Parts: sequence; structure tokens; C-alpha cells
Amino acid sequence: MIDLHASAEAGPGDASFAVFPDCADAAAVARSFALPGTRTVEHASGRPWLVGRWDRSEIVTARAGAVSLALIGCAPVPSTTLERTAARVRDAAELGAWARSLPGSFHLVASVDGAIRVHGTASGLRLVFHAAVEGVQVAASRADVLARALDAELDPEQVAVRLMWPAPYPLYQAPMWHAITAVPPQDALVVTADGRTARHSTWWTPPEPDRPLAAGALQVREALAEAVGARTRQGGVVSCDLSGGLDSTSVCFLADRSPAQVIASTWPGRDPADTDLHWARQAAGALPDVEHVVWDAEASPLVYTDLLGIEDLLDEPTIGVMDRSRVLRHLPAMARRGSRVHLTGIGGDHVAWCSEAYYHRLLRRRPLFALRQLRGFRALWQWPLGGMLRALTDSRPYGAWLADAAGELRGPLPDTVLAGLGWGMSPRLFPWVTPDAERLVRTVLRTEAERARPLHPDRGMHGDLEQILSCSRIIRQWDHMAARTGLPMASPFLDDRVIEACLAVRPDERVTPWRYKPLLTAAMDGIVPETCLRRSNKAAASMDAADGLRRHRGDLLALWEDSHLERMGLVDGAHLRRLAQRPATPELRDAVLYSTIAAEVWLRSLARARQDARTNLDHRSRPRIELNQSDRRPHADQGASMALRFGPDVTTAKTEYGTVLLNQRSGDYWELNPTATRVVGTLMDGGDEDTAAAALVEEFDIDDAQARADITALVRQLRSGGLIV
Repeated sequence: MIDLHASAEAGPGDASFAVFPDCADAAAVARSFALPGTRTVEHASGRPWLVGRWDRSEIVTARAGAVSLALIGCAPVPSTTLERTAARVRDAAELGAWARSLPGSFHLVASVDGAIRVHGTASGLRLVFHAAVEGVQVAASRADVLARALDAELDPEQVAVRLMWPAPYPLYQAPMWHAITAVPPQDALVVTADGRTARHSTWWTPPEPDRPLAAGALQVREALAEAVGARTRQGGVVSCDLSGGLDSTSVCFLADRSPAQVIASTWPGRDPADTDLHWARQAAGALPDVEHVVWDAEASPLVYTDLLGIEDLLDEPTIGVMDRSRVLRHLPAMARRGSRVHLTGIGGDHVAWCSEAYYHRLLRRRPLFALRQLRGFRALWQWPLGGMLRALTDSRPYGAWLADAAGELRGPLPDTVLAGLGWGMSPRLFPWVTPDAERLVRTVLRTEAERARPLHPDRGMHGDLEQILSCSRIIRQWDHMAARTGLPMASPFLDDRVIEACLAVRPDERVTPWRYKPLLTAAMDGIVPETCLRRSNKAAASMDAADGLRRHRGDLLALWEDSHLERMGLVDGAHLRRLAQRPATPELRDAVLYSTIAAEVWLRSLARARQDARTNLDHRSRPRIELNQSDRRPHADQGASMALRFGPDVTTAKTEYGTVLLNQRSGDYWELNPTATRVVGTLMDGGDEDTAAAALVEEFDIDDAQARADITALVRQLRSGGLIV
């Protein structure tokens, strides 16, 4: 049967898109990206420029002559301002400095004389990828958008890399498929007008950390207020996490100063020693206009909840699946209360505090001061003296540190002091990871070590930037998951302007053993009550993780049954199944399972999507050309020779659900299910009815007579729809 396409729209917070240069070859490629539900923005020439899914509220575009600009995401910039900017642009390289003056979190896409320039955020929350599709360099906001267009193969090497705990920079930035390139967050992608050449150009560098705390706090206050205002100044209802910690409390108080009606959401901890609820209620008491919703602690999802039910299609594995249920559980209820966006305090730990590794340099520049501070850190974190001395005297460059890590993959977990004062935590592989996977990982580490450069020469700034990037990789996927619930999430601390304001403050004043988050407490002075600013700790939620491991051991056992990682030869499934039966074993301390579970859940989600498409399980209003039972009868006008040719106005594109047909003249869409796709592919390649029937019999477990009837019915449907000539 043939159903006309009814275009579906992406909800807020779930934008994904591809970008094309202004040339004829790119226009031909772009047609394969124009799937049901996508939107298109054109170049001045009329050729496709942007193709994808986005909500109308999260895109601003402007054009002046040969210059077109688009901001996609949270970009509180009027179209008139964008038009004036487009009129001034002579060189796309000028746009990097302009972007650094804007609040919010967005992709900037420019077309200048047909060439394109694209960059995301320095935080890594909005990324850019590119690949050659039929010889044309195409940019995209998600790697899987390109993978589908290329029908790209999964890279087993990258799956193995994600089994490390943790995967070090820059290894985690590589896409999971062959033939796709990631653009580093600090770089912009530039593609020539003919679409044949792509290069990366630096658009962002971190500020020099030389601003005194007092002056820096004012900048942080302004930047964070602007970031919250970008989401709240339109009014309506917004919701906020109010965990009781300083980060979410700051966001709540700033949101309360906006025109929006605010709902604060608190999940109490299950641990009797958890004081979050006490602090959250103190904050709520100073917010009389804010509705405070406190959820039942016993209803709070534990770590490891619903791992078997995760269906999110992500473009990389993420340890965020561990807390997915905890993060998302309350969002539908917030949406029912009218919230249009949910604000979190995530990222505050990563920008308001900073790496103690700055003291590696400070010890050499201000030894007496540094020694006094280091003694305090040793007491605070219980660092062993020997480990401190080894870390402080380690002068290896980053590449050497990465190369050495390749030889330490099977060692015990390193002391936290080595990570705290060094380049980071040296990665480890655990006993269930196979020797084959280890060989793959070691090869990648050694290859990267030869060319790797740190994010900054100062290991403290490198540590800060890597922590921000690692956090954003998780939040990027949580944002995608949240959007699917109907309520987008936003994390103002991860806006680039907030990050820059924090990084600009002198590290010796930003991180100290004597005060908790001195920068944020100074920035929020006069906004957040002093009683709330006095909090000097945060809940660890370790009890929830331990309980989750025990309660969900059945799910973990099921996860390792018929494991995709095991089939790839990357893990010992029997070892993992034994561990699932012993959740209290010391072998599972320190979240060592997280990276392995993340990879397995991601592979299962990919396989589930393929299976749904192959067996045609998902019929959620997708337009399809299917093999209809009522049409399974031969027709006299159909002979054995059935070679097909689509009409001149019909284009095709493969999807995860089969093949989409687009009639460019009428603008109508159709979709072939996987069975029909196989038949049409055979006949388009010159095969006859016998060849097509044999293909169906082999792949779909039907008899020859049924296969021939299906083929005849399908060809009749295609012809009656005006799709073939």
C-alpha cells in the first residue's frame, strides 16, 4: 500500500542537521538527506544549504548578498542583528571573534560565496563532523547522520577504545564509524565552494587565567545570569533542578529573577546521611514565588535502572546511560506542569572549581605558597606523600605520558593524586576485556601518542578543559534523551561565555583547600542567601550506586547474555556474567563497569534499530510502500522481465527503516520497507523476477510462490504511484 508522507517536526532541543556547499554535486548529495520530517534552508542560489530536523524556535537565519548565516540552538540573537552581521562579513574567518561575543549555546553555520564554515561550542556540547559523500564534503551535527548517508561500517577499534576507563583525550573524540572525521570543539570546519576540500581552522582558545577573584566573580555573575536569561527571558514556565548543591541553587535563584514562572525539582537521596534535602528546603524557603516539588526518595531510580529498555539512538556510547533514568524520570511530570525547558546545575563542578594540577607549575613559580596549599590538599584528599612527590616531579610531555599509558593498561588503578596533579587519570582495561581488544587499544594509544598535543601546555588548564569536554560528551547525549521526553534540558554552566569567565580567574584563587568553590560563592553573593553559600560539601550518591548494582544484577546478567561486545571478540562474556552474580565483589568498586556497559548498551540500541527496520516492527505513522496481502495476486500485464527505472523526478535515499522515495516535482514522500527495498534494488540492477524472488526467499524465509506474488504487487504499486516508467 502507498501512504503519503505527513511531515513530522523535531521537538525543541533535538536539532540535527547536515550542511552543504553551494555546488551542483552537493545539491545532488543533499537530496539523499532530505528524508521525511526534514527541513531545508537554501543558499541564495536555491541549492540546499541546511537539511535536517529542528524546531522553528531554535534557528535564526539571515542573508546579505552572497553571505548566509544561521545560528542553531539556544541563540538569543534577533534576526535583524544577524542580518547586519551578514552584511558586514567579507571573510568567514571573522565570524569566530563575533561568535565569542554571543551568549547561549549554538552551532554557527556560514555560507560565503558558496563556501561553508561551521563550528559548534568550545564546551563540546555542540559538535561538528564531516565526511566525503559521493566526493562532496558534507558537515553534520551528529556522526550518525553521516554514517547513515555513507552506509558506513562500525569501527571495531573505536569500540575497543571506549572500553578503557577512562578514554583519554583525544581518543574519545573519534567517531564510531569509518570514513567520518570529528572536528575538535575549538576548531571550525571550512569547506570550499566546490565541496572537494575541507580543513579545520582554530576559532577558540582559552583565556589567560590572570584575573583576580574579585573581578572575575563579577564576570562569572554576569555570564551565568546571561546564560540563564537566554532560557528564561521569554517567560512562561521553566523548571530547575534544586538538589541543594551550590550549582543548581545558583541557577534557581537566577531563574527566579526572570519573567518566567519557576518550578524547582528536588530528588532526596536515599542515604540517611545525605543532607541535600535540608539544603534544598533552605533555598526554597528564600524563593517564595517558586513552586518546590519534592519527589519520593524511594521512587528515585537507582544507578543501572532500565538498562535493557534504552532505545535512544546515539552517535556514540556514553556512561550517561547509567543515570539516564535518574536524570529523566521527573521530566514528563515537569512538562505536565507546563515547563518548556528544564535547567540544571550540571557543569558547575567543572568550571567553578578547577584542577589541582595547576600547582605543578605554581610549585616552580611560587614554591612557598604552593607547598602550603599542597599540604592542605594532601589533608583534604588524603593523598599519600610518595604519590604527591612522584606527580610533582613528573615532567613528561603529554605525548610521552600517553605512550606510557599504553604499557600500563592492565595495571592497578592509579592513585588519585597522580590524576589530580598530572595530565589526568591513566586509562585501564579490566580483566574481562580480551587480549584482542587490548591489542587494538594499545595500537591506537601509541599512534595517537606520536601526534597528540595537550589541550593546553599547562597541565592544570589541560585538566580543566578535558573535564569540561568529558562532561559535555555525557550532557550532549542526555540532552538528546531529554528532548525525546518532550522537555528539553539546558545546562547554563556549560555555555562558552560562562566557561571563559571561570577559566580567566587565577587558579590559585579558584582552587584552594581552605574554601569550597570560592569563585561561585563570590559570584553569587547578594543573589543566593548567605546560609546557602555556606555549604561546603556535596552528596556522593555512592549508596544509590551500590544498591543499584545489587537490585539490577538480573538486568546486568541479561545484558551479558548474547553480548554484542562478546561477539565482536572484545570482552569475555562468561567473566562478566560471573561478576553480575556477585555484585558485592570488590572487583566492581570505583564504577569500573561503566565504560563496558555503555558500549554494550549502545551496540544493543543500534542492533535493535536495525532489527526493527528489518522485521518492520515499527509502524509509527511512517509512510511505506509495503507488500500488501490483498494485492498478492498475479496480473496478466506483468511478465517475467521486470527491470525498473525510476522517473526523472524521483530520488531515493536509504534510511534505517528501508528506502525513502521523493517526487521532486510534487514534493511527496514514500517509503519502501526492507522487503520492498531488496526487491527494487534487484530489479533496478537489471535483475529479473527470478532473481528478485530468489533474493526474497533467501533473506525473508518465504516460499517462491509468495515471493513472486509480492514482487508483482509491488511493481504495480510503484507504477500506479507514478514512481517508475
